[in-house]
Amino acid sequence: MLAVGLNSLDLLAVIDGHPAANAKTQMHRFAELPGGQSASAAAAMARLGLTTGYIGRFGDDEFGRRGLDSLRAEGVDVADVVTVPGATSQFAVVLVDRQSGTRTVVWNRHPGLTMTPGDVPARAVAAARVLHVDCHETVAVASAAADARRAGTRTVVDVERVRPGIDSLLRHIDVIIAAEGFPADYTGATSLGAALAALQRETGAAVVCVTLGHEGSLCLADGREIRTPAFSLQVVDSTGAGDVFRAGFIAGWLHGGESAELEDMLRWANAVAALKCRSLGARTACPSLAELHAFLDGRM
Repeated sequence: MLAVGLNSLDLLAVIDGHPAANAKTQMHRFAELPGGQSASAAAAMARLGLTTGYIGRFGDDEFGRRGLDSLRAEGVDVADVVTVPGATSQFAVVLVDRQSGTRTVVWNRHPGLTMTPGDVPARAVAAARVLHVDCHETVAVASAAADARRAGTRTVVDVERVRPGIDSLLRHIDVIIAAEGFPADYTGATSLGAALAALQRETGAAVVCVTLGHEGSLCLADGREIRTPAFSLQVVDSTGAGDVFRAGFIAGWLHGGESAELEDMLRWANAVAALKCRSLGARTACPSLAELHAFLDGRM
């Protein structure tokens, strides 16, 4: 399993509500924790028992060293990571509402971290069973997805926004897992069901899915809609829930093998996302495979 895309060092501040303009508010807790869409998905998949690699760009600063060390500590292969001399690593200031667990993210990314197709070796893509990408570096990951299609490697995308080059990327994707607003923004359809159907027609993806927060997820495959409810747990912080939803989906797919049922993969995805929300940070409470099995077995 190979994940390609963003990494981040998240500076998380827990507050009561989101401050108004010109206001001051007390911080109840502060933490510096690793995050980033694809890097968090890679860490979560490693915890879920998958042999996992990650490719992205870090700056040659303390945040970059900590980000790389966090992936190594999870057993993620970072041999093809690029460290950019003179660049600062991506970081984000995350304001977490203490009552609801919802968050607001303010991020910074050095232009030197922009990925190129040469950052993702075709041999690494061909060696993976699944390639997971996010949508930030569309040129680089579209090239990797095209390599994956030629090699017979399955592809999954975490897509949030309509960006330049997104059409080329989505044409090479087997499973699109999107933020709630993306299908309508991309297709112009007014209802979620119609937007999913249009997204599938326009891209040819076998599976299209949207994450719906506390409402779970909605998926379209083989001409049928599958709505999967979220699991009800106390939410401390929703940062990274969508990232690890993708990890849970892929883990359910690969552990299930040829007999994997889509409903089971979506149940795994929703469970991993819910369990992540128990603690502050994008990865802190991501479950192990044994913990996930125990959680799901208790809700049969």
